[in-house]
Amino acid sequence: MKCIVGLGNPGKKYRNTRHNVGYMVLDEIAGRFRIRWADTGFSETALVTLSLDESVDVLLVRPLTYMNLSGLAVKDVMAQHAVQAEDVLVIHDDMDLPLGKVRLRRKGSSGGHRGIESIIGETGLCEFPRLKVGIGRPPEGVEPSDHVLAGFSTGDQEVLREVVRLAAAAALDVVSKGIEWAMSFYNGLDVTGESGGR
Repeated sequence: MKCIVGLGNPGKKYRNTRHNVGYMVLDEIAGRFRIRWADTGFSETALVTLSLDESVDVLLVRPLTYMNLSGLAVKDVMAQHAVQAEDVLVIHDDMDLPLGKVRLRRKGSSGGHRGIESIIGETGLCEFPRLKVGIGRPPEGVEPSDHVLAGFSTGDQEVLREVVRLAAAAALDVVSKGIEWAMSFYNGLDVTGESGGR
């Protein structure tokens, strides 16, 4: 079984914040299927089956623990469904990428992201793929913690919609075509049309 986890904070207060872009991508994926979310305590989950060369079961996971405790939900799901670390794709926001870009990584450190820190801390593993969705650096004088909990501006909405769609496609391609193929295709793409390095 494959698992796609979208990180964010539960509740209306956080729904449209930068920190919740992982939830947004998961909702975009869920919207492509007729699914029913099931509350499992630490998280909401939904099982979908992708029709590829052969059917693949994919568990969509939306942690309900708040960002800094995301590891509790991921550890719980991995134990309940016997999911291996390499089969867990975690989608999260990244301030070091501009809005409009995504970046896939096979494994790595937390990069200072509290949700990823929690997953590594709870599971003891860092060998899980992650899909980073750019939210940009905070403006001068704005604390990073305030930046991630702020909403996207009206002017950012179109780019946000496009990058969420791009990230959803990337996540599904990781499941269907593998992380290496997806990295070579998606890393470096920018929905704003700006060129630049990966």
